[in-house]
Amino acid sequence: MGTRPLNTAAPSNAALRKTAGAIGGFIIVTLLTFVGLMAITFFIGRVIPIDPVLSVVGDRATQEQYDAVRIAMGLDRPLIAQFITYVGDVFQGDLGHSVSTNRPVAEDLARVFPATLEMATLGIIIGVGMGVPLGVWAAARQGTWVDQLIRVFALLGYSVPAFWLGLVGLVVFYAGLGWVGGPGRVDIFYEGLVEPRTGLLLVDSLIARDFDVFWSALDHLILPATILGFFSLAYIARMTRSFMLDQLGQEYITTARVKGVAEWRVIWTHGFRPIRVPLITVIGLSYAALLEGSVMIETVFSWPGIGNYLTVALLNADMNAVLGATLVIGSVFILINKLSDVLYRILDPRSR
Repeated sequence: MGTRPLNTAAPSNAALRKTAGAIGGFIIVTLLTFVGLMAITFFIGRVIPIDPVLSVVGDRATQEQYDAVRIAMGLDRPLIAQFITYVGDVFQGDLGHSVSTNRPVAEDLARVFPATLEMATLGIIIGVGMGVPLGVWAAARQGTWVDQLIRVFALLGYSVPAFWLGLVGLVVFYAGLGWVGGPGRVDIFYEGLVEPRTGLLLVDSLIARDFDVFWSALDHLILPATILGFFSLAYIARMTRSFMLDQLGQEYITTARVKGVAEWRVIWTHGFRPIRVPLITVIGLSYAALLEGSVMIETVFSWPGIGNYLTVALLNADMNAVLGATLVIGSVFILINKLSDVLYRILDPRSR
């Protein structure tokens, strides 16, 4: 009597349908969130007391010139019609024309965003590399002088203004000691020597095998990235300490210690492993905050990033540039949150 073959097609099809549904839901939620972001940025840009027409024609233009430019910009149409046109243009990659630079906003953002990305990435690496161990160490030494010292150090990250710390850093480490490079991304005699392929100067200089440009770019990047990393370190260390204190108070930690498990293993294996999932959110939000909140650091260090670009656009009432930069920053938050959801599923099987 023959055995009946197992029907594996049905479970496989069900798994494929489930995966396709999850991907489809992910895409739909992301698109709806992005459209909502566009709606918020667009309507706020229309209600603030800044006239984009005046930024184009100037305050000495005649009424006829003003009306002609207003019609050409589509500002005479209803807001809903303007928004629909705006959404269509954005999905085609058209963010309008910048009054400040006289170039398409999309081209400007593609030029300046890699500079901010490079600085924020190194900053979050510094923040995570120091903040997580310090937070774990403070929790493991709760109540001791080590814990108090780390908490005070983290408190400084919340209290010290970014522009003040940047100015002090330039005075001490650049002008005084000469340990780091000054304002800008690279020494002036190295500008334009490397072809911008990725926009990340460290990467582009390595691709071109121009190590003089690489070391000059790294020399200029260290100080602003370290200052950004210090602010993210404060938040990451504080949250890591809080998560670890909650875990170290659990009964299974006490049981592990009673059984004679090594203290380092109790802390890093039994205590730290469960907090990786909530730490993803903390690190992700810190990274997004560095990308969005680097305006003062970029201004102090004359860093040609999106924060500096946004500041100039605001001062010039360049609303297309302001809306485009805001949209990019908001999109980064959306992307990082969605990547955090993916990492949740990888690190925590219960969420699958």
